[in-house]
Amino acid sequence: MKAVICTKYGPPEVLQLQEVEKPTPQDNEILVKIHATTVTSGDCRMRSFNVPPLFWLPGRLAIGITGPRNKVPGMELSGEVEAVGENVTRFKVGDTVFGSTFNEKFGAYAEYKCMPEDGLVEIKPADMTYEEAAAVAFGGITALHFLKKGNIQPGRKILINGASGAVGTYAVQLAKYFGADVTAVCSTANIELVKSLGADRVIDYTQEDFTRSGETYDIILDAVGTTTFAQGKNVLKPNGYYLHTVMVLPEIKGAWYSMRTGKNVIGGTAYGTPEELAFLKELLEAGKIKPVIDRCYPLEEIAEAHRYVDSGRKKGNVVITVTSNNGRPT
Repeated sequence: MKAVICTKYGPPEVLQLQEVEKPTPQDNEILVKIHATTVTSGDCRMRSFNVPPLFWLPGRLAIGITGPRNKVPGMELSGEVEAVGENVTRFKVGDTVFGSTFNEKFGAYAEYKCMPEDGLVEIKPADMTYEEAAAVAFGGITALHFLKKGNIQPGRKILINGASGAVGTYAVQLAKYFGADVTAVCSTANIELVKSLGADRVIDYTQEDFTRSGETYDIILDAVGTTTFAQGKNVLKPNGYYLHTVMVLPEIKGAWYSMRTGKNVIGGTAYGTPEELAFLKELLEAGKIKPVIDRCYPLEEIAEAHRYVDSGRKKGNVVITVTSNNGRPT
């Protein structure tokens, strides 16, 4: 099968399309023929290893010393079940599915991927294309995870920095679903997009600094990692939550910040649960949330797709078409 291989850290050109062995599902696994995947900010960080110096050594130990330990990148997918292990009962051959490979050593930049039936995989909503379904798990689960960490509730005032990205577009929609009052921060070009997703107010960061606006918030969610707690703490209410989706913050340091300031600081990684993915599916089917797709590239243009995401100009998600059969299933 065809797969994108990354053997060393570097620019998009380190990604190479090669022929590799097709996987065989274990007894508890399904074999997914992948129709679409995505390029996330996380994929780009894994490829380039563009991390702060403080995290260089622990990051290399976790991901790989000289190059990614898991050679096939890709964090989310949609496709069709081609085979099932003998103990699988939840899925059958022919089912259309979507999900996250984050907990399965990645591997979505390929024509096939084995997934455990009890992993982050769900039946695809019938009225979604494969491209749309591929663009759910990373942004949706990350946004949901941090909103729950921030004790999202009706009437709470939340500011979402980076509201037009993969995580931010879901965060705006989910925060409105939970009844929050949403202020979105984005560039001039994306104001109408985030308004269409339900934002109550929009701050154009090219014209205004939200940390000097005089407004205060119950929750600040930084979906792109361009702020620090020091910058945001003065516009955060007492007992408020500063949530940072990029910062790998040790729990002890977060607890120290919280005790010192009376404000909750939470970073880390959203690994996701099957229950969270199932919840997102329910909202998708009910029309409460939707994926935002900026561009689609074929698998052969994976380097160009990474280059575009590296530019920081994407809106929502960048999708990779792995096979040509990406229409709505009959």
